[in-house]
Formats: sequence, C-alpha cells, structure tokens
Amino acid sequence: MSKFQWINKQPTELKLRTFLLQQGVTRSLLKRVKFHGGQLLVNQKPQLPNFLLQPGDDVTLIMPPEPQNPHLQVSNRPIAILYEDDNYLILNKPATVATVPSSLYPNHTLVNRVLGYYIRQGRSNRVIHVVNRLDKGTSGPVIFAKNSLAHSLLDRQLKRHEVQKDYVAVLAGQVVNEHASIVLPVGRKPDSFLERTVTRTGKYAETEFWCLHRTQRHSLVRIRLHTGRTHQIRVHFAALGLPLVGDWLYNPTNHELPHQALHCYRLAFFDALTKRMITITAPVPAYFNELMQQKNDFR
Repeated sequence: MSKFQWINKQPTELKLRTFLLQQGVTRSLLKRVKFHGGQLLVNQKPQLPNFLLQPGDDVTLIMPPEPQNPHLQVSNRPIAILYEDDNYLILNKPATVATVPSSLYPNHTLVNRVLGYYIRQGRSNRVIHVVNRLDKGTSGPVIFAKNSLAHSLLDRQLKRHEVQKDYVAVLAGQVVNEHASIVLPVGRKPDSFLERTVTRTGKYAETEFWCLHRTQRHSLVRIRLHTGRTHQIRVHFAALGLPLVGDWLYNPTNHELPHQALHCYRLAFFDALTKRMITITAPVPAYFNELMQQKNDFR
C-alpha cells in the first residue's frame, strides 16, 4: 500500500476532506479509502473526512490495496526503463509495440510487460495506471503511475496541457516554413472508428513545429504539441499535404517504413508529490538519420 504525508500549513482550521482535496486527492479516491481498506490519519490517529484540522497537524493518507487484474495477461518480455521512482515508471516504447491490449494485440503490450515487471519486483500494488499513450507505430516515453493518486495528479496536468511533449517526425515532401503552428480542429472521420480528420466540428488542436533539415524528398521537423488530440500530428501534417513517412493510415502509398516516422524524444512534467520537475529524453531511433542521410542534434 502507498502512503503519503503532509503538514497542514494553513493558519486556520479546516476539514480534513477539504485539505486532502487541495492536495489533489479526488472524491472518488476518498470513497475508495473509506470503503476498500485505506486509512486517514491525523497525528498518527485515525480520523474521518469531516475532522477539523489545526495548523501544524500531520496528515497521512494510506491508500487501499490495488490488486492485479485477473483478466490481464502477464508478459515477461523486456522493457526499457527511462525513469523510475516510488510514484512513476517511465518506459521507452518501441515503434513495434502497442501501449495497451486490444483485440489485435492481447498480449506483450507495454501494459502486459509492466504487469510482469511489477510481479518480478514483488510489488503489492499491481493495477496498471497508464498516464499517456502513444500509437503503436510511434516510439518514445510512456508514463505509468504506480498508484491512483499519482495517476490522478498527472492526468489533471495532461488535461490542462501542462505536460510538455516534444517530437521529431520525417515528412514526405518539403516543408516551406522554418517555424510555424498548425491550428486546425481535429475530429473523427465520418464512417470510420479509427481515422481522424480536420473538420469544423472537431476539437481545437494546435501543433507547433520547426524545420531541422530538408532533402529533395523529406523534411525533418521538431514538434511541440499544445493539445493532445488522437492522431493530431499525423492528421495536421497530412492536411498540409506533408504526411508522415510510413504512415499507413494517412499516407497509404508510402512504404519506406512499416510505421509512421514519429518519435517523442522529450517529455517534461511537474511531480506534485515531490514538488519537482521531471524531464525525460528518449534517444531518437537510428532510422531518422538514415532517412535524412545526415546526423542531427535534437535539443
């Protein structure tokens, strides 16, 4: 079980529930603590959520157990760990591995592999909290929270677009601008469950990019996402007539790669539990330089 501690630094009394909500503990999590084996302690004594805290009180939240999902298959295939602490596990996802299980990929996804890793590590909390996802053909960092509170806090940042995500991509064609932003609404394509498109009824989407290098056939671009719509990068560049190399869905006649040439190489977020920034970089795959026939420094 995970345990978190805070000191009440507010000058006046307030309810324990209010204090915990201010720390990012959700109401649903408080219900789980109450009914599924967690504890709320004030100065090491059990208390109810309506208990009145005094300035300087020591608050402890003990999370309820998070047992293994019996329907999730276990995979012992390798994982590449970029970062790990008590609250987060960040892996470098290859372009050949899906993030979560599906009917097409029921096993050996990152989720299955993380479960296998947790079992090998002897962890009691085995619920797999996926914070961000990457398409199967996209490589780079994927964050797993090790408990519900860490997941909730970081998911809130994602929804507020406070998690910085930088990508590199190889486009089919020559981009004109050295630096620009694509602001086009993205929504589901009619009659398609998977495909997205630029549509007036879609959601606001903003993709900023910088051109790093051009050849006669390709453009290498650095990208920063300011929103996180499904397939956003792939849809935006396809809308400009510059689809990603190897993108079977939005560039189906291009067969230079078995997947889209897209890699998340940097991810940064504020860890509200440790009060510090975490910045993760993932090495850019060698095929990018092979496509561009020139080395580049991604900074």
